[in-house]
Amino acid sequence: MHRRTGAAIVLDTLESLGVDTVFGYPGGAIMPLYDALYDHRIAHVLVRHEAAAVFAASGYARSTGRPGVCVATSGPGATNLVTGIVDAMLDNVPLIALTGQVRTAVMGTDAFQEVDVAAITHAVTKRNIVVRSIEQLEPVLRAAFHLATGQRPGPVLIDLPTDVLRALEAESVPLAREPAPALCERPRASAQALDAAVAALQRAERPVLIVGGGARWSGATEIFRSFASRIGAPVAATLHGLGCADPGDPAFLGMLGMHGWKRANHAVAGADVIFALGMRFDDRVTGDPAKFAPNAHTIVHADVDAAEFNKVVRTQIPLHGDLRETLVALDHRLARAALPSFEGWRARACASGEQLPRDDARSEHLSATDFLDALFAALPADAIVTTDVGQHQMWAAQRVRVSHPQHFLTSGGLGSMGFGLPAAIGAQIAHPERMVVAIVGDGGFQMSMAELATLRRHDLPVKIVLLDNRNLGMVRQWQELFYNARYSATALPDNPEFTTIARAYGIEGRLVDHASAIPGAIERMLESAGPMLLHCACFPHENVWPIIPSGKSLDDLMEPVPA
Repeated sequence: MHRRTGAAIVLDTLESLGVDTVFGYPGGAIMPLYDALYDHRIAHVLVRHEAAAVFAASGYARSTGRPGVCVATSGPGATNLVTGIVDAMLDNVPLIALTGQVRTAVMGTDAFQEVDVAAITHAVTKRNIVVRSIEQLEPVLRAAFHLATGQRPGPVLIDLPTDVLRALEAESVPLAREPAPALCERPRASAQALDAAVAALQRAERPVLIVGGGARWSGATEIFRSFASRIGAPVAATLHGLGCADPGDPAFLGMLGMHGWKRANHAVAGADVIFALGMRFDDRVTGDPAKFAPNAHTIVHADVDAAEFNKVVRTQIPLHGDLRETLVALDHRLARAALPSFEGWRARACASGEQLPRDDARSEHLSATDFLDALFAALPADAIVTTDVGQHQMWAAQRVRVSHPQHFLTSGGLGSMGFGLPAAIGAQIAHPERMVVAIVGDGGFQMSMAELATLRRHDLPVKIVLLDNRNLGMVRQWQELFYNARYSATALPDNPEFTTIARAYGIEGRLVDHASAIPGAIERMLESAGPMLLHCACFPHENVWPIIPSGKSLDDLMEPVPA
């Protein structure tokens, strides 16, 4: 009679939940799970650092909408996951973290590599569970998946003592296929609130729609586009809302906020009605919340989490419910309602600041923004773009024109450097047929550069665009603008020769150091069948414009001083 181990139960349950790949790094306490993986159908992607495992799982989840799964051992393996777990919590990414733990008999004795990871992650997970017996494994895993993907997605951590993984089930039983316990019913916006929102639009003269990351996780992209088209008002997006609006929509103003388009910020500042859809009024979007949208007499806020209402910005009409269902209900009402024309307002909003301001790079240097403009013009429409964090992230967010929010993956709420390359690995595993491009800076890339080995081992054709300005650029820019140009610990003159490092890993590397080389380099990258690194040696002092200083209003927008 075949009796499965706890580790086998974990893998069989994961498979029954639709998991095809896990990202991880082995160690002592988690070794029984790796032994079971040896001949299991679930694929394992070996990374070179546990932080890369959780970011890769996040990239998988962000690009598919399905939970990403990462695995690490006890102690330092588990603690190395924490940054990525926080990132997933702040960006509402469905994630399952499986961590090994010391034997139950020695828990609490400071055994070798024992860490109370449940206590450490208590504030940064939707839930964390220490499994104490083999009988708990399957129900805990099923509940974890439903919790991770449920109302306002997020990470769940399951801590697995090594003796539970080694234990044998009492008798051979077929794997349960029944559905997991039902989640609490998702909230639905009340008819009264929906009617009030429609009435606000009917009274509006200068409405603006702002779409956030909630549209990604609720699957609301298509209905949002229908809703926006019916209204005909200007549309702005948060960082995680990019891709929700049709990139060819003439009403789309671009990203708003600290480094957003001037026209998006001006439109929000001048609007009389704001529809905030699946966004949480992050400080990078609002600036000084007391001065956000000062001319708006009505703010309609649609969100699945009631805790977001009035947390930052006063809301007159809260729409508490799943965003997709809310937009469907609004769209049905609008189909029967008479709306004024917003064509004139939309034209004025779109004409305000049609171009992004930029620094002129010195003739002997490559402009990062010139390169990104050329890159985005050449990328396939279904390409997936990931970024690291810093200046290149904001330049990319300003310029990218993706057709779906699952095509632009970036660390928003946490802003974690080292995210870009591992996230691209996860996205490429999930979408082997698609082009995946990681846009990284020289600072963040060196935090995850060892994952070049993961690309080679798994033969992943990820394209890496490394914008190397030999600085921690965003911090340097703030030092220039707000700290009297006192450049403390931001210069990176000792960067390595990145193309040589890429070739050492068996990956093609190419240097781009002049504008004339841009077209050929991009063409070569797009034609490459395997992974490739383009090392772009950029002007070291190019800044991100516009910028709204921290804590200022959207009207306090700074642009470069003409030479």
